[in-house]
Amino acid sequence: MRRAKVALPQKRAKGDASQAFDQKQIQEFKEAFTIMDSNKDGVIDKNDLKNTYASLGQVQGDSVLDAMLKEASGPLNFGTFLSLFGERLTGTDPDETIAAAFQLFDHLNTGFMSEDQLIKTLKNPTGEPLTEEEIKAMYKGNPPISGGKVDVQAFIKMITTGGQDELAKANA
Repeated sequence: MRRAKVALPQKRAKGDASQAFDQKQIQEFKEAFTIMDSNKDGVIDKNDLKNTYASLGQVQGDSVLDAMLKEASGPLNFGTFLSLFGERLTGTDPDETIAAAFQLFDHLNTGFMSEDQLIKTLKNPTGEPLTEEEIKAMYKGNPPISGGKVDVQAFIKMITTGGQDELAKANA
C-alpha cells in the first residue's frame, strides 16, 4: 500500500508579513497603526491602547491591555503590528471564520437565527454594510429562509460555495 505524499505548509519567517498582505492592505494597516499611535512615537503602548478604546467610547482595564501587549514579541512598532495580524489572518479558513461569526447569532444552538437579526447584521456590520439593492439581490439568490428563520449552516454554505455567483447573476 502506497502512502500519498502530503505537502505541509511552509512556515513563514516570524515577522515577515510581506507575503501575507498586498500593498493596499499594508497601507490600510499603516493608517490604522497611525491612528492608534496617539502619541506618534512609532510604538503602540498601554496609553495608546487606552486612548484608542476611549475614542470608541469604551474603557478597558490594565490587565486586558497588558495581555494585548504581551502578545507582541517586543515593542509594538509597525512591523510587529503587521506580523501579529499576519499570524492571526494567515491560514485562517474563511469558511470557518464566517461560520463562527454566524454561530454567534444562534444563541440556543438550534441551527437557526432570525431573519430580522440577519438583515440587521448585514445592514450594520463592522465592515462595509450591504445596501438595500444588495439585500434584495441576496433574496433573488433564494437564501435558506423560511418562516422568518434562517438556516445558519445552509446560509453559510450558500455564501461560501457560490452565493457570490448567485448574487452576481441576480444583480445582472
